[in-house]
Amino acid sequence: MRDGLTRRKLITTGLAATAGASGLGVVAALARRYGLIPPNHRGIFGPSETLTYAAQRLLIPRHSLAREFNRSEISKFAPVNGNPPDNENYHRLLAGDFVDWRLVVNGLVTRPSSFSLLELKRFPSHSQIINLVCEQGWSYIAEWSGVPLSYVLNLVGVRPEAKYAVFFALDDWWESVDMVDAWHSQTLLAYDMNGQGLSAGHGAPIRLRLGRELGYKSGKFLSRITIVDSVKNIGKGLGGANEEDGYSWYAGI
Repeated sequence: MRDGLTRRKLITTGLAATAGASGLGVVAALARRYGLIPPNHRGIFGPSETLTYAAQRLLIPRHSLAREFNRSEISKFAPVNGNPPDNENYHRLLAGDFVDWRLVVNGLVTRPSSFSLLELKRFPSHSQIINLVCEQGWSYIAEWSGVPLSYVLNLVGVRPEAKYAVFFALDDWWESVDMVDAWHSQTLLAYDMNGQGLSAGHGAPIRLRLGRELGYKSGKFLSRITIVDSVKNIGKGLGGANEEDGYSWYAGI
């Protein structure tokens, strides 16, 4: 835990007092003190969003892992949610097996870079069999293979003031996570699913795969990752396109 903050101190300072406005005020003060105010902290649900995010970050070890499964437990059916980008650029890249596609990584980094799909596949890879849980009530277990996002972040050199990794897709979608989840060992830039290259429906050429958050945070069709200290000037400042439609920014499971 950061700054020597202990579970005992959290309890004695009031984080456990979540009932009522005074309890939420204590949580908000603690969250502000430790830099744990989520992008969507405004509005009627802001206090509860802050409570959820701050409590998770302060009470749960940052390196805790999502459950991994055996290969025999892989689901026989993996639903596709949503359609691939319907634009000329995506159709062109798909028809060319994404040979001309590049993943740009920029923002608060010392070495802004771009990587081809082939280059990403040459980096050290990691595979994990985990559950994708959708907020709509369905889920499936699949094996995901790709390059750990942490490896790419080390290559580009993330600057100390970085707070968020923002992911942009080949359509109008965007999403963000804090640097705790960005650096997490189960956060992948996935290019294979169940031993085969991603289909268009599942996010080709590259999708984010977060082990510890709900499925809508694991964006598809990635084209750019920008490291920032704030998302207030991106879109409506709520942290992502889904959040602008009312979803929670922090979707930890």
